[in-house]
Amino acid sequence: MERVVGTVVRGLRAPIINKGDDIAKIVVDAVLKASEVEGFSINDKDIVTVTESIVARAQGNYATIDHIAKDVNSKFGDDTIGVIFPILSRNRFAICLRGIAKGAKKIVLMLSYPSDEVGNHLVDIDLLDEKGINPWTDALTEEEFRGHFGHNKHTFTGVDYIDYYKSLIEEYGVECEVIFSNNPKTILNHTKSILTCDIHTRFRTKRILKANGADKVYSLDDILSTSIDGSGYNENYGLLGSNKATEESVKLFPRNCQPVVDTIQSTLKEKTGKTVEVMIYGDGAFKDPVGKIWELADPVVSPAYTSGLEGTPNEVKLKYLADNNFSNLRGEELKKAISEYISNKELDLVGAMESQGTTPRQLTDLIGSLSDLTSGSGDKGTPIIYIQGYFDNYTK
Repeated sequence: MERVVGTVVRGLRAPIINKGDDIAKIVVDAVLKASEVEGFSINDKDIVTVTESIVARAQGNYATIDHIAKDVNSKFGDDTIGVIFPILSRNRFAICLRGIAKGAKKIVLMLSYPSDEVGNHLVDIDLLDEKGINPWTDALTEEEFRGHFGHNKHTFTGVDYIDYYKSLIEEYGVECEVIFSNNPKTILNHTKSILTCDIHTRFRTKRILKANGADKVYSLDDILSTSIDGSGYNENYGLLGSNKATEESVKLFPRNCQPVVDTIQSTLKEKTGKTVEVMIYGDGAFKDPVGKIWELADPVVSPAYTSGLEGTPNEVKLKYLADNNFSNLRGEELKKAISEYISNKELDLVGAMESQGTTPRQLTDLIGSLSDLTSGSGDKGTPIIYIQGYFDNYTK
């Protein structure tokens, strides 16, 4: 019988993961059990994705605010630290900021506006137009910002992040000055020692600061890039990709992930005879049209994946073929013509009109977004995602 279902995505239940657990074995066991209980077969080119959170938990990749403070202090000493471009997040940055504050004497906190890098708004952009404020050229003090815009709470969290972040710093008896600017050079009017906290623009920010007279420039990937007194660490991303664990600690982005995905793939091959692709995923890469938040607060969507997930989709647009190449055909004749076209399509469709409108993104970013939306961030209890038919097309 002809297949009538394309891609199928299943969230797989898993036990609560703790430090020292064999994450590869747990994932393999979960896949095999789900296959048996739910009655689906395991096939070549199926995909297993595993949330970064449970990999980091199994690794015990945690650090405390004291570890963060010690690393910050070793880099900046008693300097006034310019902490610039942090995202507005209790989960992602608040505990990091507490650690930074504990290792500092004075902080100048520079916030981008009207929103942070991932779309969390301090103020509605329409209000900037109303007040005649240009966010690309105008730097504001806290008093000026409040005078123009008053106190605003985040759409979803109900938090005034200016007051909140300032209170976290002052909790440690550290003097805090808050300013607002989107120009990295603004901070140099206040201090030459800077910790830049942006994620995807950090390399540009560091380059600009160094070229304009900064003495010390670090970014979050430089903090806890090595272990501090036995803490967790991440040699590539440091504090980037970390999440709140407790009020005193963070879970870091997992490290040394490639052996994990390779082991899962080889074990499934050994047990089933099938080559299943495997990846670890963090935040998906998509934007919420209501809150205007771009989801990607991790440094990458996937820190590790097997080779079959490299590259981008190579697809043609069915509606384009139906409306253009085969507009004179109908029914079975149209189906046959499109199937033959797909079967004989070029190996590289970049620039071809037939591929116009398909998604030109990395497979790992697309699959990571699909996985993140499936697992969610709450109590679903499905940190492992099993995907079938992703690489199928109309001819299958």
